[in-house]
Amino acid sequence: MELKSERIKLQEGLHLNLIETEKFKSNLISFYFTRPLNEEEVTKNALLPLVLKSGTKQYPTNLALEKKMEKLYGANFSVAVNKRGERQVIRFTMQWANGEYLGDSEYDYKVIDLLTEIIYNPLLEKDKAFKKDYVAREKKNLTRIINSRINNKRSYAIERCIEEMCSQENFSLYELGRVNDLDHIDEKNLYKHYIDFLATSPIEIFFVGQYDDKLIEYLKQLEQKPREDIIFIPEDKLVEAPKVTRNIKEAFDINQGKLVMGYRSSIKYDDALYNAFLVAGDILGGGANSKLFKHVREEASLAYYISTTIYKYKSILLIDSGIEFEDFERTVEITKKQIDDLKNGIFTEKDMEVSIQSLKTSTESIKDSIFLIAEFFFSQLLSKDKRTLEQIIEDFRQVKKEEVIEAAKSLSIDTIYFMEKK
Repeated sequence: MELKSERIKLQEGLHLNLIETEKFKSNLISFYFTRPLNEEEVTKNALLPLVLKSGTKQYPTNLALEKKMEKLYGANFSVAVNKRGERQVIRFTMQWANGEYLGDSEYDYKVIDLLTEIIYNPLLEKDKAFKKDYVAREKKNLTRIINSRINNKRSYAIERCIEEMCSQENFSLYELGRVNDLDHIDEKNLYKHYIDFLATSPIEIFFVGQYDDKLIEYLKQLEQKPREDIIFIPEDKLVEAPKVTRNIKEAFDINQGKLVMGYRSSIKYDDALYNAFLVAGDILGGGANSKLFKHVREEASLAYYISTTIYKYKSILLIDSGIEFEDFERTVEITKKQIDDLKNGIFTEKDMEVSIQSLKTSTESIKDSIFLIAEFFFSQLLSKDKRTLEQIIEDFRQVKKEEVIEAAKSLSIDTIYFMEKK
């Protein structure tokens, strides 16, 4: 059965998206709030879900919320903050067993009510502010989370490359904000931001699972705050690579060097060549059959790991690897050669087949996760892509070698970041 999403407008900038599937014995509902990624509010947006899940009017502590979820047969609640290009997305999700399997016809409604309670009915002080000690505690937690990102050197090297590469773009901002901002956030100004957050954010509600007309009508009537002046978030603009490559080296107390090479492409996600760009990225560094794995890791024995990542909304391709410190120049040289070979068509039809199959398999696997189904359709909304999963898979099948070459030729080196030893 082909997965489809029915989108219903509830209010200005607020939509309900219904995706019916009988594949799972559970249902899922997610609220996606989209904000512009900028210095003014990035940290407030990251702090908000931490404070909201600390307690509500009806369940004033985190423990009370946990006990309520236990009574609801272990319904699973989660929040997340991430960036999609120069958008900051704040997600609130509840996943639970379908009420039909539990013999409780009201169960679905109880779980949905709890999620809206968390989002829309926070515990407040008398002077219309968040609870002071909750905000103070979550500021400490967020400080710890932001400061701890340096502990994972591989992901930190990637983030540092993006920060340097996109230093004049909001995409350089860390999705969870900045520690220095927290000094200026308190229970009053955070609550003021929360009111604006509810009123002006584009909101997409996704329900995935089984439902009937009664549940649809219930979802349409969910508690809603007044909506006004919905913010417009423009599409990301593509930036050209500089004429002179940025070379950044930073020294840390580490035993393995972390090399990240950042490339920019002129191919946007809505370009006819975008699928070919994805195939090119997979041929380059998508797995054990990729050019980088075979030539840098296996033949030259230079890398402990090496792979590529494409950032959809920015048309950025990153190559990250773990290497010995003395192998920096040679690794850069061989990596660049693999990209040149890709541009010159030095790859086989077998390379094409393996990469296209890999992309098809990863796309098909979305159907096996109720969470990924919601994520997929939300991503499709952001990119204004109306294709179904099946259509995307078919489009991969149609990619030709000359298109991959053309897509590869769009790549230009922007930044080389190396985390070296002190």
